[in-house]
Amino acid sequence: MVVLIMLGEKMGERFLPLYILAIGGTNLAVGFLNAMDNLLSALYSFPGGYLSDKIGYKKALLLFTAIAMIGYLVVIIFQSWQAVFIGAVLFISWSAVSLPAIMSLISKTVPSNRRAMGVTIHSIVKRIPMSLGPLLGGTFISIYGTTTGIRISFITAFVLGIVALLAIHFLMEDETVAPRTTRLRDILRLRNFNLSLKNLLVSDILIRFAEQIPYAFVVVWAVNVIGISAFQFGILTAIEMITAVLVYIPVAYFADRYFKKPFILITFIFFTIFPLVVYFSRSFAALVVAFVIRGLKEFGEPTRKSLIMDLAPDGAKAETFGTYYLFRDVVVSFAALSSAFLWNISPFTNFITAFACGLAGTIFFAVWGKDLKLK
Repeated sequence: MVVLIMLGEKMGERFLPLYILAIGGTNLAVGFLNAMDNLLSALYSFPGGYLSDKIGYKKALLLFTAIAMIGYLVVIIFQSWQAVFIGAVLFISWSAVSLPAIMSLISKTVPSNRRAMGVTIHSIVKRIPMSLGPLLGGTFISIYGTTTGIRISFITAFVLGIVALLAIHFLMEDETVAPRTTRLRDILRLRNFNLSLKNLLVSDILIRFAEQIPYAFVVVWAVNVIGISAFQFGILTAIEMITAVLVYIPVAYFADRYFKKPFILITFIFFTIFPLVVYFSRSFAALVVAFVIRGLKEFGEPTRKSLIMDLAPDGAKAETFGTYYLFRDVVVSFAALSSAFLWNISPFTNFITAFACGLAGTIFFAVWGKDLKLK
């Protein structure tokens, strides 16, 4: 399911900033799309977790996939940047809305002392379509042009979505769901969050500022400013994903046996330095180095997710995971919205602001971040 849906999604989604500019949108529209992605990721992650605990991860994943496919149809049928935003409301945050359900599945099927490895396997699997998707999308753009190439990408995504629905229905086991008595008000008050999880949340918010402020404009910087092709940008994305995959397994192996904080801290450092490195890159070769660093920022991401699940109470792990992402991404969406204004001042202002936020988050976690030692 993850391979099929994300392959279709990444063929078109990664090039949406170029598509919006090509069909009449502005830099502000690109920044707004990035902000909307973060906000929807936040808003969708909570019902994603809540529904997963209430109706089971299988039914939840069927529902979320069908909604994403409707969004693809909107972009395919209507060729305007306004239609992109309408369709994006339905498909752009599939990963966020489905992630709590997937984490719940992993938590229920993998022993706690192998949870980091379980999350890592999921992360490796999803890097396959994240690597191949931009390559295929970049190829379509190179052959057919930006507008036609991206529409072909979304047509392909819709077809893959149909196959994914069939795979979920016939191959995923049904789940027995226990009745829930938790009140919504208690969930939103972070009753399930201990101090360690709250500190992780604060530092993670600052780190996501460092990621999301330049995120939508990295492709604009690489293609429109430095002058590489869309296909070359697809290669850079593949390099990023391959780098991440190479470090996942050894990190998960040690994180399951020792403390997780050092691996998460190293991850935060790579998040922090990427904006500076990409700004000072002025060639494809230099961007290769930058995207290797961007891949290394995934160094401890599965470990961070597994730590969230470790710190979440039993019986409400998907719910807690979704709430964590709700609060994180609502706040981060405002940073993403500011990205276009910072970019209009200058690309340097955008990238240096991202670096400063990452530095603050890294220091906060180094001082106040806590760990959980599994016995």
